[in-house]
Amino acid sequence: MYKVFIVDDEPFIIEGLYDIVDWAGMGMEIVGRAENGQEALEALSSLRADILITDISMPMMNGLDLIRAVRGLQPGLKVIILSGYDEFGYLKEGMTLGIENYLLKPINLEEFKATLNNTVEKLHMSRVEDERNAHSISILRDNIMYRWLRGQIGPNEFRERSELLRIQLDKPLLLAALLRPKAGTGGELLAAAADALGGEGSVVLFQDMDGDIVLLHGLSEYQLGKEAADRCHERLLEQLSSFEPLRLSLGTVVETEERAAESYAQAKKAQEYFMLFPERNVIRYEEIEHRSEGDGREITLNWEQVQKLILAKDKETLLQWIDERFEQLRHMEGVTPEMLQDFSMEWMIRFKMQLKEIRHCEEPELYQEGFRRLRETASIHEWISILKEAASLTVDLLIRDVKSPVVQQVLNFIHESYADELSLKTLGAQFNIHPVYLGQLFSKELGDTFTEYINRYRIEKAKELLRTTPYKVHEIARNVGYWETGYFYKQFKKYMGISPTEYKGLV
Repeated sequence: MYKVFIVDDEPFIIEGLYDIVDWAGMGMEIVGRAENGQEALEALSSLRADILITDISMPMMNGLDLIRAVRGLQPGLKVIILSGYDEFGYLKEGMTLGIENYLLKPINLEEFKATLNNTVEKLHMSRVEDERNAHSISILRDNIMYRWLRGQIGPNEFRERSELLRIQLDKPLLLAALLRPKAGTGGELLAAAADALGGEGSVVLFQDMDGDIVLLHGLSEYQLGKEAADRCHERLLEQLSSFEPLRLSLGTVVETEERAAESYAQAKKAQEYFMLFPERNVIRYEEIEHRSEGDGREITLNWEQVQKLILAKDKETLLQWIDERFEQLRHMEGVTPEMLQDFSMEWMIRFKMQLKEIRHCEEPELYQEGFRRLRETASIHEWISILKEAASLTVDLLIRDVKSPVVQQVLNFIHESYADELSLKTLGAQFNIHPVYLGQLFSKELGDTFTEYINRYRIEKAKELLRTTPYKVHEIARNVGYWETGYFYKQFKKYMGISPTEYKGLV
């Protein structure tokens, strides 16, 4: 949000400027005002602003003197002059002081808005340039890398952005590796890994949206490059030993342009197998590939069918499907007990990954006991029982343990009508329940207040619109149920840590 300071000796002009522009919708906020140049200079000596809008003819200190003086305090300040005097001398001196525009009163609103938009664009470009190595650029860099590896941006767009962000991925081959930090240590581990790599030019390091630390090794040649990456990983694990347990998973070596996303997905998949092999600190995708692909003996997961049943929360059909699938496999020629155990392990991993994908949080402890029992059991009936328990757990968690039909109805209504004006009072009247009791029931069963839940849900919808539509911020605010753009900005920053405008710039 860019900060605006307004100076004019006519109070009604200042008041008018407050009202005629949707400042928040344009990515700005008014942080101060003054009625003469001297008062403005005193305020700006301690208050940072990005844009100064000032009159020229004012008592005590005129606008041109103010601009000259304030340049010494805030050199990057952008200035727009509003004047009732159409004098070439004023315009000429203003231009020498580096103003954005010289607008005559009464103000032409369209020209004024266009000037503001251009000024914000300049500020944005300047900020990107100035903060190239700062935290905001790190976030942008991580976001671009993650979207590229998820196939969400094309090669040309990635090439443009990687050049801007100085991401070096110019080698023909690529190997993805991944470290999963303990909760709350991601930033610390990322910084330590960067120090340990010591500016290794052939490695791109970033943190993805799941919190994992990703290393992309650019390789010029397959075998020598792979060996060099292995040596790098040995040094890295040794130097990061204070973060134990530290587990590194690797994808396969692939062509950078066409298959980078594949190596990344493989490293993600291999990381899940530390649940099966907790004693190890490195797992390569090649070592576990046969578990998910089968080893040529027609044993497949049919995971798409299982996934549909999970998403539909159809527990009864899912449990029946597990029974039927194992019955088929038991009688399939060439299927061994070892294969069935691998099959069970793979399903358990898929349940865990599916839950994480939907709930956006890592909960390995929920499945640890199941993995232990699968490793220690040699009975097909036990494997079926353990898998059915994991399936039931997954579906139950997705249902969020909502016991009250009223709360479920309210949730359904919120998800369909989140853009409307919603309150406990209106929903209580609709579902014939006292609003106070509804609020207590809602908090008890979801662990969130009604207000927190609906704000979080609306912000998620707003993020989706910011990523996928050309709508302006104030339009998106209204589309998700916020009629005051300023309040939307406040809520978005509360949950995301940055403003909607900044978020849109990142994606």
